[in-house]
Amino acid sequence: MLPIDPSTKLAHMVDQQIVARGVRDERVIEAMKWLPRERFFPKEIQEHAFDDAAAAIGHGQTISQPYIVALMTEALEVSPEHKVLEIGTGSGYQAAVLGKLAADVYTVERVKTLLDDAFERLSSLHIRNVHFHFGDGSLGWAKYAPYDRIIVTAGTPNVSELILEQLVDGGICVAPVGTQEDQELVKFVKHGKTIEKINLGGVRFVPLLGEGGWPA
Repeated sequence: MLPIDPSTKLAHMVDQQIVARGVRDERVIEAMKWLPRERFFPKEIQEHAFDDAAAAIGHGQTISQPYIVALMTEALEVSPEHKVLEIGTGSGYQAAVLGKLAADVYTVERVKTLLDDAFERLSSLHIRNVHFHFGDGSLGWAKYAPYDRIIVTAGTPNVSELILEQLVDGGICVAPVGTQEDQELVKFVKHGKTIEKINLGGVRFVPLLGEGGWPA
């Protein structure tokens, strides 16, 4: 059991960790106010759901710090008509946020247990526009391409041409790019054959494993 009403801690998290740090997109803020973050944590660590930090969720994976979720989501500039690809489902929290903002979200995870748990969480929250796939997320999900937006939620040595090919012209991809220990959060904007890159600052994610990432 959480020691304080989760809704109180959630409101404080959004105000102090997200709004106070400069996130201005009202749709992102409202989505994160609505979503019960503690539901995405193992029961034994739910008291840490609103901490200003990432947390381990098992299988070598983490749920991102609230501010980083908000920052990446705002950078995506998601509209209600968009189709979004998420590479790395994890707990399902980022997919749930995106599900409140986009028309459809397609999310890929290589750890079956995490994928199944995320599916159950989103089903219990009546989020029906997120579609789940078990596979190598570093290759994207070509079946439903192209996507208006792509988000990569694990550190990658680069964003491959294969992934960018699954992005519409004018689309946006946000990904942490760098070494396995440290990355820069980069916003990629596709203009025909030209890719504009905007650096959003230093981050640290678990590595993206797979054919298009780091060796598994």
